[in-house]
Amino acid sequence: MHDYYTELLGSMLFQVLGDDLTIEGILMQSGGDINMAVCVQTAHGDFFVKWHEGGYEDMMEKEALGLKLLKKVPGLKVPEVFGHGRLNDISFLVLEFLERGREDEVYWTRLGEALAELHLVKGDCFGLDHDNYIGRLQQCNKPTQDWVSFFAEFRLNAQLGLAIYNQQVNQEFVRDFKQFLHKLPGLMPESEPSLLHGDLWSGNAFSSTKGPALFDPAVYYGAREMDLAMTRLFGGFNQRFYEAYDEIYPLPDDFDALVEIYNLYPLMVHVNLFGANSGYLGSVWRTIKRYI
Repeated sequence: MHDYYTELLGSMLFQVLGDDLTIEGILMQSGGDINMAVCVQTAHGDFFVKWHEGGYEDMMEKEALGLKLLKKVPGLKVPEVFGHGRLNDISFLVLEFLERGREDEVYWTRLGEALAELHLVKGDCFGLDHDNYIGRLQQCNKPTQDWVSFFAEFRLNAQLGLAIYNQQVNQEFVRDFKQFLHKLPGLMPESEPSLLHGDLWSGNAFSSTKGPALFDPAVYYGAREMDLAMTRLFGGFNQRFYEAYDEIYPLPDDFDALVEIYNLYPLMVHVNLFGANSGYLGSVWRTIKRYI
């Protein structure tokens, strides 16, 4: 089995780098829902390689585009993209391997500052010039001038449609959700289109030896509150992160009251990734019932 991976990874590196590198070690890494991921050790440095078989042929290309967009912020460490490609039925991505550093208060401060700088990068509209993925789900980024319309249609309603198609929700939930969508323009403020990471939970950020690092993006231009709300979804980031962010780009006064609404999108994504019985559907339903 080790010989198989050595040969496979050697072919991937050769296709991207053009060099026939001798692989000295292979260390397993976390790769997400559908991907395998490893650190490939060579005499010319270490590489992070992830791949999957079968469908999602453009997933690695879209991730590479997202990482390159995040590089607009100098204070943020984003792994260098060496390239992506296909070998038979396998899609793969080759990135710089980042070593972990200390997760101290300095890290959280620098991460908060870097995220604020990222959100100060503005677009002409909401969305993006291409669609991409959040997890293994397709994410529609159709350019739209109005934030509330974009959020309602291409974030919430799109996930509702997928949940209906996959038979994860019943008619009562669908009725309540559509009633909530009808009320959404009166609940949510307009916003400016900020460049977002798009899937900002603690598993997609860490302290590297080269500074605060982000990876596995689901990039688009949207309300900056989306990223910040998601950091609170699974336990929250260190308080110094929020303080440092606020010093550069203060949040509006109504943010805390609307966190649950912004987080309906990642929660519905989790319903569609892990099923109605995973517990996320109940969280969505409790939130929308408060507003209808």
